[in-house]
Amino acid sequence: MAIYRFRISFEDYDDITREIDIKTNQTFEDLHRAIHRSTGYNADKSSSFYVSTDNWIKGDEIAIHPSQRKIDNGVVLMENSKLSNFIEDPHQKFYYIYNFDRPYDFHVELIKIILENDPNIEYPYLVKSVGEAPKIIDKTNIGSIAASSAAADNDFDFLNELDFVPEDVDELEAMGGRGINTQEEEGEEEEEDKDDEFSNDDEEYGTDDYGGNDKDDY
Repeated sequence: MAIYRFRISFEDYDDITREIDIKTNQTFEDLHRAIHRSTGYNADKSSSFYVSTDNWIKGDEIAIHPSQRKIDNGVVLMENSKLSNFIEDPHQKFYYIYNFDRPYDFHVELIKIILENDPNIEYPYLVKSVGEAPKIIDKTNIGSIAASSAAADNDFDFLNELDFVPEDVDELEAMGGRGINTQEEEGEEEEEDKDDEFSNDDEEYGTDDYGGNDKDDY
């Protein structure tokens, strides 16, 4: 039995590629799952192949886990669609969209037809893998990032209400890190100086033997 060799590349990351050998009588679902064994993505996501022109213009759709609207419109299912039924060109192309909720687009191109399969190989078979598939961002992480960003914006709004100017920080540092506390410390020093003045008066006049102040004698 003949073997198709497909090159699969990300539309936005053409330096990340996979080459997969698959039997001509296997289905698009087999190819779909083989692609995601090689990317590490969850294959149980609504996705579709489209028969494509050389310029990657989408034609007939072949879907897995389609929406009810697509089912009502009679979309072709991957599990029922053999690859050989859609190959009309030795360089046949398919446009492929993975996971319609958070999609990645791929280019899938037939690059070789091997006339005999290897009995020692289980197909589909990953022949070549170049580059690491990009990470899929989880929706919950997006929410956390957005919340953190909103909190940061609130902080800036609070500072703006106080007429905070970033240059003020430099001025405070130039003063040795002294700001409002400096005024408080200076006030405390003035109080201490007053106490010292009264203390000196007492020492100058002293006290009499009856606990009174010598100053009264004058």
